[in-house]
Amino acid sequence: MSVGPLADRIRPGELEYVVGQEHLLSEGKALRNILESGNIPNMIFYGPSGTGKTTIANIAAQRSSKTLYRLNATNAGVSDIKSIINDTKGIMGIGGVLLYLDEIQNFNKKQQQSLLEFIENGKITLIASTTENPYFYIYNAILSRCTVFEFKQIKPEDIKKAVIRAIEILKEEKDGKIIFDDDAVEHISYLAGGDVRKAINAVEVCTIATNPDASGNIHVTLKNAEECGQKKAFRYDRDGDSHYDILSAFQKSVRGSDPDAAIHYLARLIAADDLQIICRRLLVMASEDIGLAYPQAASIVKACVDSAFQLGFPEAQIPLAQATLLLATAPKSNSCVSAIGKAMSDIESVDTGDIPLHLKDSHYKNAGKLGRGVEYKYPHNYPNNYVKQQYLPDNIKDKVYYEPGGNKFEQAIKEYMDKIKK
Repeated sequence: MSVGPLADRIRPGELEYVVGQEHLLSEGKALRNILESGNIPNMIFYGPSGTGKTTIANIAAQRSSKTLYRLNATNAGVSDIKSIINDTKGIMGIGGVLLYLDEIQNFNKKQQQSLLEFIENGKITLIASTTENPYFYIYNAILSRCTVFEFKQIKPEDIKKAVIRAIEILKEEKDGKIIFDDDAVEHISYLAGGDVRKAINAVEVCTIATNPDASGNIHVTLKNAEECGQKKAFRYDRDGDSHYDILSAFQKSVRGSDPDAAIHYLARLIAADDLQIICRRLLVMASEDIGLAYPQAASIVKACVDSAFQLGFPEAQIPLAQATLLLATAPKSNSCVSAIGKAMSDIESVDTGDIPLHLKDSHYKNAGKLGRGVEYKYPHNYPNNYVKQQYLPDNIKDKVYYEPGGNKFEQAIKEYMDKIKK
């Protein structure tokens, strides 16, 4: 009888059975060359679950002459590391030790630092895997001693190859009494969401959940597959990398005036049930990317956001879509964010000087004796409600922060300002 999950039983031991990751494993690519050489350096494998990180680490260990140790950072500690380090001093460490450390992002700085000396002197070769961006979660001293390889989400057509292989192996285990319809295979491959392990687990669940027919055959149909996996896998972690990637793609699509892409990424955020972050991002974009090109956008988006909070999901998706499409199709200007950015930069790095005396508060007795407000000119007493006078401090009196954008509204602003200043 077979022991262990199917995904572990059929894990490839050779590169030819690994699906996806052509950018790393095709002929001539760096990682493939490293694996074939057997000279394994310190590496970090970064990417979503079920994309082959553990499989490639196993193949690397097989190709090297080192003793393999495995740790999962979710339940390991410094004592486990010390135990491995002690082994490097004995017969187990003669050829060197290869440590595969899964989910390294769960190790704190002290735990990661405990490896440094032994990585440095070559007693331990580290292959670490993580689903989080290593440049955010891994200690710099570890990063500087490792090569980072990014594993990408696997396409459905590649997952299908793994699914077919899993079915063939199951057939061997069950004496050929397993049949999967083609549309069931397609369904499993698509709904896996780029995760090979999830797809293979679905194959196993389907065979367990499907009753044999009169001949003892297990015939998995599309209906069986749908019953065993009704919802597409969706990668989203509110504290993880995918969270920021989707938000980034959402805002860049709006900024780039692509309403179709903007709605797509909004749908991803809605599928993750993340109302607050959607509303916050819409409010930011209304001023950051549309700004004075269409000032009314801010108030319209605010109204849509208020409606979304009052409605809640699923109805909230309608005003959210309205706000998104409004922003994506509106004229764009970043003059507001540019102006405040330059002003904040000066506040932080330039001696701007004191506020001019005529602008200082003069609403108290004897303020005039201090020169406060004495030479101030009240603009409403002059034609067009404008009079030329200095408002910026002396040190930056000629600084220009706001530059009108090329859109119709801001060009009208520019025309008005030019007119009154004449």
